Amino acid sequence: MIRFYNTLTRREEEFVPLQEGRVGMYTCGPTVYAPPHIGNLRTFFFSDTVRRYLEFRGYAVKFVMNLTDVDDKTIRGALREGVKLGEYTQPFVDSLFRDFDRLGIRRADVHPRATDYVPQMVDIIRRLEERGIAYPADDGSVYYSIARFADYGKLSKVDLSAARRGERVASDEYEKEDVRDFVLWKGVKPEDEQVGAVWDTPWGRGRPGWHIECSAMAMDELGETFDIHAGGVDLVFPHHEDEIAQSEGATGKPFVRYWLHGEFLLLEGDKMAKSTGNIFNLQDLVDRGVKPSSIRYLFLTAHYRSKLNFTFAALESAAEAVRRIHGTRERLRAHPEARDPHPDDEPVLHPLADQVLSGFAAAMDGDLNTSVALSEVHRLAGGVNQRLEALGGREIGTAEKHAALDAFERMDSVFGFLALSQQEREVNADLAGWVEERIAARQAARQAKDFATSDAIRAELAARGVTVEDTAQGPRWSVDG
Repeated sequence: MIRFYNTLTRREEEFVPLQEGRVGMYTCGPTVYAPPHIGNLRTFFFSDTVRRYLEFRGYAVKFVMNLTDVDDKTIRGALREGVKLGEYTQPFVDSLFRDFDRLGIRRADVHPRATDYVPQMVDIIRRLEERGIAYPADDGSVYYSIARFADYGKLSKVDLSAARRGERVASDEYEKEDVRDFVLWKGVKPEDEQVGAVWDTPWGRGRPGWHIECSAMAMDELGETFDIHAGGVDLVFPHHEDEIAQSEGATGKPFVRYWLHGEFLLLEGDKMAKSTGNIFNLQDLVDRGVKPSSIRYLFLTAHYRSKLNFTFAALESAAEAVRRIHGTRERLRAHPEARDPHPDDEPVLHPLADQVLSGFAAAMDGDLNTSVALSEVHRLAGGVNQRLEALGGREIGTAEKHAALDAFERMDSVFGFLALSQQEREVNADLAGWVEERIAARQAARQAKDFATSDAIRAELAARGVTVEDTAQGPRWSVDG
């Protein structure tokens, strides 16, 4: 029995999907106007973990993560660069997916872009207008009247006493305490025309507001009611509150059954903020020698509903933990095995693997308690090391060996840091082979007094972060960072 803490009800609830064995899940993706920072990536990692664990428990999951590619920020960026909207946002989409791949975050089944779902947005707004919940303004915009939706505030528990009918907010970036009628459709402005962010509608030319985008994409891909909506805690109000109001106001049906929200990530004890420069993206960390597998591991050490203090000391500890667990698994893989081991070697890893997997599932069933589940991975590694020490050079039974290896594999299908660590080592091995080949070619060029080629090869190596030192014993090389 999986239990999730549901932000809507403020309590932990048993998870029962609408359709037995199948889950529809949506998470709010990024606004593609800048590379994601490490705090964004923690939120996306959290959603990835939810999806992976549901699959571990046998569910077929349709996972949808949107890309917000039209809003105030993307339009400002396109104007600044003097390009059309799509030309501006595409490099940031590419950057996002590169970071996903490097961090082992699996792509969603669907990554809808807001600009492709404008007809669905227009349909929701039309239905809200027909129900008397939306109203047009003189400038061609359309607003949502929060006074006409009785359940407004049920997710965020926002205080509506300060809200006054007719006060409006049109910006996609407004303060959290703003409780006013929000914009569904924005009447056209010259800057929208300039970057190509305009569509024709019954209310005239214009573009969507931020909140309507997710309602349209989520319901088009998953239906008017679906199982799980995830995102960062900063989106509870106003974004997710407004999603509920729009969607339920238009359909008259419950929008989402379970709302899951991940907490903030702190950087060396402080909240990350671009305004103070207290921020890192993934490339910044890689440039400092941090391995993505260490980041994955560190994310798992704190519950998703708890703030995580992201420090370089903690990253070093995470790297050491990954190294130990990876080394134990490789030691077990390499240990000689026998179908029929010596009768005195009573197998001990079968029951340990069963106990560990049971403990892992129990922890994850309890609202994704990853830190406790992670202790089960360590428990298995410790048991494997003890077993191999006891065996000495004797063979281990094939069935016993593969019971433990399978337990590692199953837990890592959710956690993913061992698979990522393996990839990092394979990349390093490939790099080492290439470096040795290029150094041999450089040595040959130097012996032939072809110094232009020698210098070109050194530059080629440097471009890959490889430093070569010529010594009396021959060239030595290292990778920067």
